[in-house]
Amino acid sequence: MTSASLEPFTFDPYDYRFHDDPYPVYERLRADAPLYHNPELDFWALSRHSDVIAGFRDNVRLSSAMGVSLDPAAWGPHAHHTMSFLAMDDPRHMRMRKLVFKGFTPSRIAEMDARIHELTLEHLEPALGRGTFDWIEDFAGKLPMDVISELLGVPQPDRAELRRLADLVVHREEGVLDVPMAAIESALALIGYYTEMVAERRKNPTADLTSALLDAEIDGDKLTDQEIIAFMFLMVVAGNETTTKLLGNAIYWAGRNPGEFAKVVADPELVADWVEETLRYDTSSQIIARSAATDIEMYGETIPAGAKVLLLIGSANRDSAVFDDGDTYRIDRPGKGNLASFGAGVHFCLGAHLARLETTIALREFVSRVGAYQLVDSGIERVHSTSVRGFAKLPVTVKGR
Repeated sequence: MTSASLEPFTFDPYDYRFHDDPYPVYERLRADAPLYHNPELDFWALSRHSDVIAGFRDNVRLSSAMGVSLDPAAWGPHAHHTMSFLAMDDPRHMRMRKLVFKGFTPSRIAEMDARIHELTLEHLEPALGRGTFDWIEDFAGKLPMDVISELLGVPQPDRAELRRLADLVVHREEGVLDVPMAAIESALALIGYYTEMVAERRKNPTADLTSALLDAEIDGDKLTDQEIIAFMFLMVVAGNETTTKLLGNAIYWAGRNPGEFAKVVADPELVADWVEETLRYDTSSQIIARSAATDIEMYGETIPAGAKVLLLIGSANRDSAVFDDGDTYRIDRPGKGNLASFGAGVHFCLGAHLARLETTIALREFVSRVGAYQLVDSGIERVHSTSVRGFAKLPVTVKGR
């Protein structure tokens, strides 16, 4: 069945009802319109796991150079100014990625392990001591920002404001089908902050990642200030926001499925599986865009060159062709490989290891102190975004071990 025969069915990533629960829409897309076209919002969408993964890997026919966002204002050849190498094709993408990797090394991430533990306890223990607290406001919104800020060298007093700005960058008001003014203003403020920070590090280098990026060099080639600032913006928006949402989604779904949380209480070695099942069942990165570099024939239709193509990550991770009983949240699920959550191919997420490390440490410390907990339904608020999925507020009441 083609998308044309599905009327009046409409897939609208801006719809608040879709944000509340996108998975029935994804299921229908996979079954009835694996290649979906929305002429009003001017995009095509791929929803099946095989097509999403193939889309990630096909970096020749599906270009990243116009950006990765559905929003028209974020779409175009300027997209790399805020999305860094996410919005580049090879060889430009690989050059940037290799230079960034000179500073953002596995050893630098590994050295953060003890500090992540310290930051986790710094925020978690006071929150748990209150019995009832907001998991996002009091913990999940703070830890990833602190980790990114420690890496980059952002002073402690500035972090809350940077998190507020990053939240505004991804938030979408109902009925607004583009980047709202508040998000534009927040993006400019973040870029201004990092511009000053890079200038300061040029004068007074330190041991942080910002200085390491200024020093990064391959055969005389170095990153420009603008390239470094774009990467820093990407870190605070993509790296911080997605990990906050992942932490929130893990607590939400284990709270909705107390039998699953009980498994982790009984066997804390399952914490890593808890992280992976959350990445599969309700990943924080739901939708990413590409542009067709040429006409692409699929399912008897033609995606025209230049068209916007959405890869529906959240849908791919529920595809029953890959994941048995995919709509069930099961922490000890066997075979959680093949996740689409961090992409695939040359654009595989550079921060995947850091996100997993942070989340695993945080949830391990949580489960070592908490025997059971309940969600406070009346206070739960979702974030509304076309790209990320998670919570703005998630109050919980905990019971210690």
